[in-house]
Amino acid sequence: MDRDEMEEGPTLAVPTRSLGGDGPAAVSELFVVHHRRLVGLARLLVDDHQVAEDVVQDAFAALHRHWRRLRNPDAAAAYLNRAVVNGIRDALRRGRRADRATLRLVPRPEEVDSAELGVVAHQEADRMWASVTALPMRQRQVLVLRYYLDQSEAEIAETLGISRGSVKQHASRGLAALAHEWEEKS
Repeated sequence: MDRDEMEEGPTLAVPTRSLGGDGPAAVSELFVVHHRRLVGLARLLVDDHQVAEDVVQDAFAALHRHWRRLRNPDAAAAYLNRAVVNGIRDALRRGRRADRATLRLVPRPEEVDSAELGVVAHQEADRMWASVTALPMRQRQVLVLRYYLDQSEAEIAETLGISRGSVKQHASRGLAALAHEWEEKS
C-alpha cells in the first residue's frame, strides 16, 4: 500500500478504502498497517515482548476467524485495540508473567551527552516505571491509552468498554497518584 492510499491521523494510519471485502486480504492489510503499533501498545501494558506478540497474534487470528460476522469491517482497527487491551488484561489476570509486567513511559534517548545525564535519565525512567506499575490496572490502561496512543476519552471508553465518566475518573485518580508519589519522593 503506498502513501497516497493512506490517511494519517494523530496516532495511526488507516486505509481510506473500505475493508468490507475479502476477509483474508483485509486482515492482511490491517496486519501490515497496525501490527507494530499494537505490539507497542501491548508492550506498554506488559513489558514482555513474547506475551505482547502472542496477544496481538491472537487478536488478528480472532479477527480473521470472525471477519464474516463483523457488523462494520471499517471498525476493525478499534476491534483490534480492544482485543489487545483485553488480551493483556486476561494474561495478567491469569497471572502469566505478572511479575515481569512493567511499563516504560519515558523513551530512552539514542545518544546521551554524558554518562551523568544517562544515569539520571535511567533513574528517572525507572522511577516512572515503578510509579506507573504500582497503579491499579484500570488506571494504568487509561493512562497508557491516553498518553501513548493519544486516544480521546470517547475512544478509551469504547476500547475498555467503560463510560466516559469512568475514563475521566480513572485518569484523574491515576495522575493524582503519580503526582502524589513523585512529590513525596522529591
